[in-house]
Amino acid sequence: MIMTNLPVKQRINAYNHGRDHEILAFKYKAIQDNEFSFYRGTCHLFYEDLPQIPLFTEAPHTWILGDCHLENFGTYKGSNRLSYFDLNDCDEAALAPCTWELARFLVSVVVGAETLRLSQKQALALCDTFLDFYINTLKAGEAYWIERSTSTGMIRQLLMSLKKRSRIEFIKSRTFVEKGNRLLTLNDGKTLPASKEAKARVTAFMLEFANQQTNSEFFKVLDIGRRIAGIGSLGMERYVILVVGNSKKVKDNYYLLDLKLCGPSALKPTISALNKPIKQPSWASEAERVVTTQRRLQAVSPAFLSAVNIDDKSYVLRELHPTQDRLSLNLADGKVKPLQEVIKSMGEIVAWAQLRSSGRQGSAIADQLIQFAEQPQQWRKDLLDYATKYAKVVHQDWLSFRGK
Repeated sequence: MIMTNLPVKQRINAYNHGRDHEILAFKYKAIQDNEFSFYRGTCHLFYEDLPQIPLFTEAPHTWILGDCHLENFGTYKGSNRLSYFDLNDCDEAALAPCTWELARFLVSVVVGAETLRLSQKQALALCDTFLDFYINTLKAGEAYWIERSTSTGMIRQLLMSLKKRSRIEFIKSRTFVEKGNRLLTLNDGKTLPASKEAKARVTAFMLEFANQQTNSEFFKVLDIGRRIAGIGSLGMERYVILVVGNSKKVKDNYYLLDLKLCGPSALKPTISALNKPIKQPSWASEAERVVTTQRRLQAVSPAFLSAVNIDDKSYVLRELHPTQDRLSLNLADGKVKPLQEVIKSMGEIVAWAQLRSSGRQGSAIADQLIQFAEQPQQWRKDLLDYATKYAKVVHQDWLSFRGK
């Protein structure tokens, strides 16, 4: 049910009902402190407010990230052990009009202008840059990817820094040794203690999971904690798992895994409320939805990416990487040129994802996407106008949440 008639704070509280209160407090602090963080953490408000107008009902249906914003792009190590810069965090992924994805991103640029120390005019120029590269990439009709050899600017700097970074150093930064045992560092703003019951449940699952793998010893659990990460999903059940990895062959070569509970997409009520609801696949679980869509959108999947079940709940399991692997746009220091290079790449990445996932379980085929890109006069101006207008709604909602 879409509850746009309720005050913003009630809508947010209702959406986050039942989450871990200790971790949810981190989310509420983040979305109160910063307008861009508020936008990141309230994806459901964006879709609850989305109007049923031709701009958002007549565009080609594509597989979308759902929560596409400036900071939902980052680097990760693929299953082939190479590093990529791509979309990430597919929690809200669904089959929907492609303009939903574009609007979500463009609003993030306008809302994020103050954080990035940009003027409104500069933010709108970046929106134009994003759409230019999105449109031209769709027209080309071929899906590529960004890795170290094909990257430029800030993205290249990030990927080059990963080459120099030791994963073992990362593990050491998140763990410590006590009486000969390596354990997770707790209460550091990233990891909190997990209950005995939770540890027992996750350990039992990991034992079963390990027995199905070629190298079962790799997944032997050493420690488990509750993970604090992101903004939107804070408070959802989530764990960081320290496993043996290759430490018996190479000293300190342990691995960290991320186990994250999956709930329904924030887009689901909006999709269901359409005059012509968009039929979604009959997923075996919410985790299967997330993992399957992620594999379609990305050029190469992250290492260990799996949809798993524990009791009657579904989770996404993957390798955990450093939080520094997200591109911090604040590093541009208010300069437009480096941001422009990043925005160009983001426009390409969104288009590649839609082309890569085209013709899959109801999504438009590539020819339909190319035709959409060849007729920007039918939607581009309306999309930019909506982004500007809705950014003002976000600002008012943020002030209302803060009690201003």
